Amino acid sequence: VTYLTSQTFNTDSLTQQSRIMLLQPVWSFLLGHSSLLRSPFFPVFFSLTVYLMFCLPFLLLDLLSSRWSLVRRYKLQPQSSINCTMVQSCLALTLYNHLIFIFPLTVLNWYLRPVLLPQEAPPLPQMAAQVLVCLLLFDFQSFIWHLIHHKVPWLYRTFHKLHHTYTSTSALTAEYSEAWETLSLGLFAAANSLLLGCHPLTEMLFFIVNIWLSVEDHCGYDLPWATHRLIPFGLYGGARHHDLHHLKSKCNYAPYFTHWDRLAGTLCT
Repeated sequence: VTYLTSQTFNTDSLTQQSRIMLLQPVWSFLLGHSSLLRSPFFPVFFSLTVYLMFCLPFLLLDLLSSRWSLVRRYKLQPQSSINCTMVQSCLALTLYNHLIFIFPLTVLNWYLRPVLLPQEAPPLPQMAAQVLVCLLLFDFQSFIWHLIHHKVPWLYRTFHKLHHTYTSTSALTAEYSEAWETLSLGLFAAANSLLLGCHPLTEMLFFIVNIWLSVEDHCGYDLPWATHRLIPFGLYGGARHHDLHHLKSKCNYAPYFTHWDRLAGTLCT
């Protein structure tokens, strides 16, 4: 019995080690740049860089859609188009919110809560599970926030109306919002990973996935490989779901999944 118990323990230990080793090369590489990771500038640099990188392919599609019908056929609102003024306005507001509001808060957080970087990477299954839970929590929090800001006229006029300036969505409109909205949603995302005690690598992956889904939600295209086409049974709304929200304004309040709108009777397909 002692031998079997020992063998089982050793097998479990090896399995745990193998799951950690899958991500260890990536984490070791990042640890080699620990001074950057610990910098108060990193969160703003990271979020802006990832956001703009994800927006770039859709901006290219916007340029091509005016010339190629093959691209235009995937546009959710084919009659719409972007222009330089819109791009400049969206970029200016995004940079303003990050530099004037988000950066001072990240410096304060850096001062009050020093960045801890463990030597070991997280196990892959744990990382995947925590990213999914973070997304589900964020989806619920954003649904409640969004619904309240549409139902209370003062909140809508003061904090959310700006985001609805464009009834036709495009990638850069994802962060075209008042500082209060940007900070609120950022706080939800940061609090969820803190609440779950996520490894820094898990936290980074969650932010990358969250930014991608937000950009895709606003991209204005129903592409064959879109997330809502990969997740079955209509569980995920995606770009089509959110484009309808910008068109009609009184439906589809959840950013990603459809279950909260279905339960609240606000789902529009």
